[in-house]
Amino acid sequence: MISPLIDGFGRVHNNLRISVTDRCNIRCFYCMPADNVVFMKREKLLTFEEVERFVRVVARCGVNKLRLTGGEPLVRRDLHLLIERLAAIEGIDDIGLTTNGLLLEEQAQLLYDAGLRRINISLDALSAEKFEQVTRRSGYDRVIAGIRKAQEVGFDPIKVNAVSIRGVTEQEIVPFGRFARETGIEVRFIEYMPLDADNAWEREKVLFAREIVETLSREIMPLVSASDQPAHAPATDFVFADGVGRIGVIPSVSEPFCSNCNRFRITADGKIRNCLFSLEETDVRELMRGEASDEEILEAVRASIAGKWAGHHINAPDFVQPERAMYSIGG
Repeated sequence: MISPLIDGFGRVHNNLRISVTDRCNIRCFYCMPADNVVFMKREKLLTFEEVERFVRVVARCGVNKLRLTGGEPLVRRDLHLLIERLAAIEGIDDIGLTTNGLLLEEQAQLLYDAGLRRINISLDALSAEKFEQVTRRSGYDRVIAGIRKAQEVGFDPIKVNAVSIRGVTEQEIVPFGRFARETGIEVRFIEYMPLDADNAWEREKVLFAREIVETLSREIMPLVSASDQPAHAPATDFVFADGVGRIGVIPSVSEPFCSNCNRFRITADGKIRNCLFSLEETDVRELMRGEASDEEILEAVRASIAGKWAGHHINAPDFVQPERAMYSIGG
């Protein structure tokens, strides 16, 4: 292994999030416009061979954790073949996937057989009516079927990610707490972040992590800090006092975890982003298609990581929302 990817604040980056498409089969209001979405032209997307090459390059620097995202990654044809390629790369020992679950029932076995073990399902409500309000599409029953299939196939861990929005999802908190207790699936509540396509985010709409913990502790039973907190995970984990049911909260707005960040991203069109809220990107697709050497690609990655901010500026008066919305960056 050559020297690791370290930014100007001493943070070592071993966790890469790979967006494989900006296309999606739902239209969550905190992520995408409702209609008339202009997606990237297919020839601009990284090929599986280009993704594999990029991962091989950064794996030499200690990158060992990957997460595939979108858009909705399962709309990318033959995604299991990419997972097979990535699982075979020396040094890669953890591959995860974040999906909305609509296509999971039919693809779960293929994904598992390809080497995928960790899966996160984005689901903001446990009622079909609220699901349609958030996603502006139908399909709640298909998501639930996908979760059940993932359990049947043997994925572990399975986590459900729920974005928490004041005035919209308060009534979902307790049902999700019970869901965690009944299914053994960890539910992670994520504070609403300013990455929507409509630029409608307001701080007043953020349902804070501490309020969620207080609600669950009051309405079900006290939550206590989990003894096995992952070192660099964005979530703070809790378990119910009787040991049944695990809850994570990701306080991206109220308690940023930037000082402990070990992540960077590559978008579906091959742009490196050293932070979800980056205002600058580094184009490695053009490097690869211009016959750049692995060393030149790695130099571009190192320069991007070196320029990473100390933290996002959501809570600062100079905050500027990125031009790309979440679906285009990669969730």
